[in-house]
Amino acid sequence: MPYHFLSNSPSTPTTKASDRQNDTSVSLPSTSTSSSISPDMLNYLWIPFLISLSKELTIARSATATTSLSILLPSQLADDSPSAPRCPAPDKNLNYRPVIGILSHPGDGASGRLNNATNASYIAASYVKFVESAGARVIPLIYNEPREILFEKLNLVNGVLFTGGWAKTGLYFDTAKAIFKEVLARNDAGFHFPVYAICLGFEILTMIISEVIYGQNICIYIACNDQTFPFQLFPYFPFCQTDSVREE
Repeated sequence: MPYHFLSNSPSTPTTKASDRQNDTSVSLPSTSTSSSISPDMLNYLWIPFLISLSKELTIARSATATTSLSILLPSQLADDSPSAPRCPAPDKNLNYRPVIGILSHPGDGASGRLNNATNASYIAASYVKFVESAGARVIPLIYNEPREILFEKLNLVNGVLFTGGWAKTGLYFDTAKAIFKEVLARNDAGFHFPVYAICLGFEILTMIISEVIYGQNICIYIACNDQTFPFQLFPYFPFCQTDSVREE
């Protein structure tokens, strides 16, 4: 009622109960509205917005990557797009699944704890896994099996691996030498047949090629104390004094 607000009398204006209820009902919404837009709740409103924006950026990035140059499957390439990068076709002259023969080594690989028989032999699992990791398959070449069986296996493999170990004499050395001679004959005939030797296997190859018997002393004493490097050691010794083969 307007006359209540314009009155200067100290008396308190009288209002009806219905007016007080209306005033109360009008003032409540303003209080709840002010609490609902507090700064803390405004901070939480950013979370769904950021999530939505991240999804939109991901979709846009994937669409851009699809349209850009990339390696596609043959079924995804159009016939009229020869410039699109693609994986090269396999070379028909290469064997992507070769078979490698690994020569076994005397013993059981555990100092006799597994098998103490004199004819026992083994191939360390590391060599098999090494060959298989490149996509090849393995056939064991047992060093003390009959020679005809051994050479029959050589016709089934595409290469040979000589492992490490300790045996440098006896039947093992003779078998390795026979295999290496066969490998040389095949390569001389124009047939590619590789040999890969590790540790002892490489030592055996040097012994076979140099025709040095294990235990033979081939050291030559050379006195070059008064000379400076570099100097030519082989095949002539212009600056060095050499003695004959010195016995140990």
